[in-house]
Amino acid sequence: MNKRVDLGITEQAAEGKLTDEAFAAARALIGCKLRPEQYLRDASADSIIIFGNGIGDLNPLFRDQEYARWTRFGSLIAHPCFPWTHHWPGRSYWGLPGVHGFGVTIDCEFYRNVRPGDRVNIWNRVLDIKEKPSKFSGRMAMQYLESTYTNQRDEVLCRALGLTARHERKASREKGKYKEIKTHVYTPEERARIDEMVLTEASRVRGAETRYWEDANVGDKIDEIARGPLSMSDTMAFVIASGRGAAHGALLRHAAKHPKHYIRNTQAGGGIEYTGIGHHREDFAREVGVPGMYDYLPQRACWFATAVTNWMGDDAVLKRLRMEARMFNCQGDTTFIGGTVAKKYVKDRCALVDIEMKGVNQRGELTSPGFATVMLPSRDISTRIPLDGTVVDLDLPPVR
Repeated sequence: MNKRVDLGITEQAAEGKLTDEAFAAARALIGCKLRPEQYLRDASADSIIIFGNGIGDLNPLFRDQEYARWTRFGSLIAHPCFPWTHHWPGRSYWGLPGVHGFGVTIDCEFYRNVRPGDRVNIWNRVLDIKEKPSKFSGRMAMQYLESTYTNQRDEVLCRALGLTARHERKASREKGKYKEIKTHVYTPEERARIDEMVLTEASRVRGAETRYWEDANVGDKIDEIARGPLSMSDTMAFVIASGRGAAHGALLRHAAKHPKHYIRNTQAGGGIEYTGIGHHREDFAREVGVPGMYDYLPQRACWFATAVTNWMGDDAVLKRLRMEARMFNCQGDTTFIGGTVAKKYVKDRCALVDIEMKGVNQRGELTSPGFATVMLPSRDISTRIPLDGTVVDLDLPPVR
């Protein structure tokens, strides 16, 4: 006779509460190092190109091996955000079981490129948790996590601060802040404009045409890119590009360890789904107070990085990227991403520009403010960018 096994996985998502006790338990983890997720770790030409496909990046530096071998790198390199495939910044299971999490901010500093053959490692450190008021759910917890990404030589690739907002599912659903938002119906003219922007984007990638620091000016606009209208194919492509996914025994074993992070989908005969399925399933998105399936925070941040790397060209270095998701980007929404050079300066003999960025949806709403710092090559011999992107003091004698 078969013995029935109760894994504790319910048909409805767990309704965790943000109690004082829950906050205290989460605060007890401040300073702890957390195990990372075990997804894509090894960089290859294929995984680098597939990542570009998953975020819609068309830059030949990240996808065309023949093109890349004639650049200063001598080979294909990965999109700056590629290390995130191992673990999305800010994402974790620490504390507050049954309380839904939404990624809201990524602030990342980049140090080294990833090339085929590299292996990405990571360690996560809990920084803080704070209680904040929320129009979305009333009471909210903001969690702060630092992720340090290294390669097989233990060299730091990038370091990211990730912020995750945790909301009670029931409170978010009942407040219904976004319940009046409907899927946008585009006019033929609107759709034609988006299609043209997307299809002509590759022709506007700066690439081998070096952009010098002397030629950048405060007030310059970077080329705007469009991402949308958002579909399930877009969100699934990002998941695939990140190497995520588990099925059957691999999925069930993990769900048994973390039952409050999974549900049994009654529409699929009780099949197991992660509670983040709202990114792909509209009815569950509504269960957590979102009007429809929505994008991933690191997915949107990758789009911002693409807008910058398209503009800066092959000979520049993306040093920092910050992006905040202040509004949901739901199925049918389009994000127009642009920016303006806000500051131009030299620091530690590096020629730098700061770019104020913004993502605006088809309704003209600012959904995603952002910021980037780029190191550009200079025509001045006393200011230079070495091949590995590090800063060195040349100790040059004065010119006489």
